[in-house]
Amino acid sequence: MNNLTINKPIILSIGLVLLLILISGCSQPASEIVEEEILVEYIKLTPADFRTRIAEAPIAYLPLGTLEWHGEHLPLGSDGMQSSSFMKDLARQAGGIVLPMLFLGPDMMMTSDEQELYGMDFWLSLEEGLTYMTPQQLDGSSYWVPDSLFHQIMDHSIKQLARAGFKIIVAHGHGPSTRHVITHWKEWEEKYNVLIYTCWSWNIRGENDQESSEISDREGLGIMTDHAAMNETSLMMYYYPDLVLMEQLSPDTAQWPLAVAGRDPRLYASAEQGQKAVEFQLERMTILLRKSLAYIR
Repeated sequence: MNNLTINKPIILSIGLVLLLILISGCSQPASEIVEEEILVEYIKLTPADFRTRIAEAPIAYLPLGTLEWHGEHLPLGSDGMQSSSFMKDLARQAGGIVLPMLFLGPDMMMTSDEQELYGMDFWLSLEEGLTYMTPQQLDGSSYWVPDSLFHQIMDHSIKQLARAGFKIIVAHGHGPSTRHVITHWKEWEEKYNVLIYTCWSWNIRGENDQESSEISDREGLGIMTDHAAMNETSLMMYYYPDLVLMEQLSPDTAQWPLAVAGRDPRLYASAEQGQKAVEFQLERMTILLRKSLAYIR
């Protein structure tokens, strides 16, 4: 009886201490519990942030976007959304800073009945034996500039990035924009003393990455290697699942989706496929960029 009376205060004290510890843990600020996001977007950095990141890795990532038809099932900004998202992942892993996307880009152009048509407006109509479509202005496409103007935009962009202290520039996105970079990379490297890359394994600064290219082609693990088909749809499913509306496409696979080029997204696209592509290319590009950083230092 006496022992129970003596131990009650001790038990109550222990319980109070445990309660205070529990309350203290629960009241910890969320910012201390959740891992802080690494800021990699140029527009969000303060000068101090900028100095820190460029000192760690002087890499600039330039998403080459468009406002362009990507089938009835994908957003018009899919080019820039895919490239920006992948580049942010890459910057967090390999270092560097991601610029805002360019939405203007070059492409094929033709005139039909006094109407200018660009890129996917007519491109598939030229592909005999693949997909037939009547040349037409596709809803929402608003991006085209001639090669000469795009070249000036890129030239001045690279000049400014070199001036700001970047030594490596990764430019990737819209197919014709990326091909323009591949065509002129050497000119800009010599002019501005930088290294220039795209994210296509089959042609990086004019170099052939044969092994990665074969795996990418065989398993569909590239970054933006078709037009609104399996690859791009899978990447969008991975990064922006709520914005991919597959129900907007006809379930009849005998009816080809308008202005979609590549493997049928209705049969082959998935978020899992997009994730595999991202992980494969993140590993490849990280190795590549770290080697380049070691070279320039």
